[in-house]
Amino acid sequence: MVVIIGLLTSIAIPKFSSVREKSYVAAVTSDLKFLANQVEIYQSQNQSYPNNVSLLVDFTASDGVPLTINEANLGQGWAATGFHSAVLGRQCGIYYGNETSANATPATSPGVVTCN
Repeated sequence: MVVIIGLLTSIAIPKFSSVREKSYVAAVTSDLKFLANQVEIYQSQNQSYPNNVSLLVDFTASDGVPLTINEANLGQGWAATGFHSAVLGRQCGIYYGNETSANATPATSPGVVTCN
Protein backbone atom coordinates (compact mmCIF):
# COMPACT_ATOMS: atom_id res chain seq x y z
CA MET A 1 0.00 0.00 0.00
CA VAL A 2 2.80 2.44 0.92
CA VAL A 3 4.62 1.53 -2.30
CA ILE A 4 1.52 2.32 -4.37
CA ILE A 5 1.07 5.70 -2.66
CA GLY A 6 4.76 6.48 -3.18
CA LEU A 7 4.51 5.52 -6.84
CA LEU A 8 1.42 7.66 -7.40
CA THR A 9 3.08 10.58 -5.62
CA SER A 10 6.19 10.29 -7.77
CA ILE A 11 4.01 10.55 -10.86
CA ALA A 12 1.67 13.31 -9.65
CA ILE A 13 4.20 15.80 -8.22
CA PRO A 14 6.17 16.41 -11.46
CA LYS A 15 2.90 16.67 -13.40
CA PHE A 16 1.55 19.23 -10.90
CA SER A 17 4.80 21.23 -11.09
CA SER A 18 4.60 21.33 -14.88
CA VAL A 19 0.99 22.56 -14.81
CA ARG A 20 1.85 25.18 -12.20
CA GLU A 21 4.81 26.44 -14.27
CA LYS A 22 2.58 26.73 -17.35
CA SER A 23 0.09 28.83 -15.38
CA TYR A 24 2.87 31.17 -14.22
CA VAL A 25 4.12 31.61 -17.78
CA ALA A 26 0.53 32.22 -18.91
CA ALA A 27 0.27 35.02 -16.31
CA VAL A 28 3.40 36.67 -17.73
CA THR A 29 2.08 36.31 -21.29
CA SER A 30 -1.26 37.82 -20.31
CA ASP A 31 0.42 40.70 -18.46
CA LEU A 32 2.63 41.50 -21.46
CA LYS A 33 -0.41 41.57 -23.77
CA PHE A 34 -2.22 43.90 -21.38
CA LEU A 35 0.95 46.01 -21.10
CA ALA A 36 0.99 46.30 -24.91
CA ASN A 37 -2.55 47.69 -24.86
CA GLN A 38 -1.74 50.17 -22.11
CA VAL A 39 1.48 51.32 -23.79
CA GLU A 40 -0.38 52.02 -27.03
CA ILE A 41 -3.10 53.94 -25.16
CA TYR A 42 -0.38 55.96 -23.42
CA GLN A 43 1.25 56.69 -26.78
CA SER A 44 -2.01 57.90 -28.32
CA GLN A 45 -2.57 60.27 -25.40
CA ASN A 46 1.02 61.55 -25.03
CA GLN A 47 2.52 61.13 -28.52
CA SER A 48 5.42 59.20 -27.00
CA TYR A 49 5.98 55.76 -25.56
CA PRO A 50 6.48 55.38 -21.79
CA ASN A 51 9.97 54.34 -20.71
CA ASN A 52 8.74 52.94 -17.41
CA VAL A 53 5.79 50.72 -16.42
CA SER A 54 5.04 53.05 -13.49
CA LEU A 55 3.87 55.72 -15.97
CA LEU A 56 0.92 53.51 -16.92
CA VAL A 57 -1.75 54.53 -14.41
CA ASP A 58 -4.25 51.79 -15.34
CA PHE A 59 -1.75 48.93 -15.40
CA THR A 60 -1.03 46.45 -12.63
CA ALA A 61 0.93 43.27 -13.23
CA SER A 62 0.07 39.95 -11.60
CA ASP A 63 1.69 39.05 -8.29
CA GLY A 64 5.24 37.81 -8.82
CA VAL A 65 5.46 39.21 -12.37
CA PRO A 66 7.93 42.08 -12.75
CA LEU A 67 7.75 43.68 -16.20
CA THR A 68 10.32 46.06 -17.64
CA ILE A 69 10.07 48.43 -20.58
CA ASN A 70 13.60 48.06 -21.91
CA GLU A 71 13.42 50.65 -24.65
CA ALA A 72 10.94 53.26 -25.88
CA ASN A 73 11.58 55.64 -28.76
CA LEU A 74 9.17 58.53 -29.24
CA GLY A 75 6.80 57.38 -31.97
CA GLN A 76 9.10 54.63 -33.21
CA GLY A 77 8.28 51.69 -30.94
CA TRP A 78 9.03 49.96 -27.67
CA ALA A 79 10.28 46.67 -26.20
CA ALA A 80 9.49 44.94 -22.90
CA THR A 81 10.29 41.75 -20.99
CA GLY A 82 8.91 39.96 -17.97
CA PHE A 83 9.18 36.79 -15.95
CA HIS A 84 7.51 35.09 -13.00
CA SER A 85 9.50 34.98 -9.78
CA ALA A 86 8.43 31.35 -9.19
CA VAL A 87 9.85 30.14 -12.51
CA LEU A 88 13.62 30.41 -12.74
CA GLY A 89 15.31 30.79 -16.10
CA ARG A 90 12.20 31.61 -18.15
CA GLN A 91 11.56 35.02 -19.66
CA CYS A 92 8.97 36.41 -22.05
CA GLY A 93 9.28 39.42 -24.33
CA ILE A 94 7.35 41.59 -26.77
CA TYR A 95 8.22 44.52 -29.01
CA TYR A 96 6.47 46.86 -31.43
CA GLY A 97 7.48 49.24 -34.15
CA ASN A 98 11.10 49.83 -35.04
CA GLU A 99 12.53 48.30 -31.89
CA THR A 100 14.74 45.25 -32.20
CA SER A 101 14.04 41.86 -30.72
CA ALA A 102 17.32 42.13 -28.77
CA ASN A 103 15.55 44.48 -26.34
CA ALA A 104 12.72 41.96 -25.88
CA THR A 105 14.57 38.63 -25.79
CA PRO A 106 13.27 36.00 -26.62
CA ALA A 107 10.70 37.77 -28.86
CA THR A 108 11.35 37.37 -32.58
CA SER A 109 8.27 38.93 -34.23
CA PRO A 110 6.78 42.38 -33.56
CA GLY A 111 3.62 42.27 -31.45
CA VAL A 112 3.97 38.61 -30.51
CA VAL A 113 4.70 37.58 -26.92
CA THR A 114 7.40 34.89 -26.97
CA CYS A 115 8.73 32.93 -23.99
CA ASN A 116 11.83 30.77 -23.71
